Amino acid sequence: MNIIYLIDFNCPYSYIGLKRLKKATENLDIDVEWEIKAFELEPLAGKRPTKSTTERYAEKYGLSIEDASSKIAEIEQIALDDGLKINYKDMLLTRSNDALRLCKFSQNTHPEITLKLVEEIFYSNLIKNENIADIKILSKIAISCGLEENEANKILENNYYNIEIYLDKEEALSYGITATPCFILNNEEGRLIIPEVFSTEEFEITLKDFSSGEIESKTFI
Repeated sequence: MNIIYLIDFNCPYSYIGLKRLKKATENLDIDVEWEIKAFELEPLAGKRPTKSTTERYAEKYGLSIEDASSKIAEIEQIALDDGLKINYKDMLLTRSNDALRLCKFSQNTHPEITLKLVEEIFYSNLIKNENIADIKILSKIAISCGLEENEANKILENNYYNIEIYLDKEEALSYGITATPCFILNNEEGRLIIPEVFSTEEFEITLKDFSSGEIESKTFI
């Protein structure tokens, strides 16, 4: 089965959803070919944070700082229930473009390590609260996952894969997808688009039904 995961590194639900779906495929012993698609959520963010995640969350959803803090705490607890001790409130809100470009390069040239690379960047951003707009940090992560230092730096220091990032988002929007995460299951029978986070158990049921043909090729949009 091919699974496309449409994500952004500033989205905690992208991390939670990917972890849940990956666990579901492992529990069912499904052979998966993973493929990343980019959906950059904060294209106007810079390489250094200018506001806190709480401030941005409040601004984005029209909440008070207190209500935004409460919602962020809820998200952190949801992640903790899945074994992810994220620190979303202290995440450095910076542009994810470079991280996404690096992953698109890896997907194109080293697909076998791309899922690991994605997970390590999420870990860096949401758990260690490192600045993933810093290409030195991204280069270090890339090397730890098996990319050569010179090839990683070549991508990060230039504008390679910017077009691919743009086209990924445009393609998603053409399908009516307007947020992350989104997961697209593909097999010989068809395609299933899941634009939300399910529980691990719900993902398992969906995977079983899609694999058996009990869910027809369709979307949940």
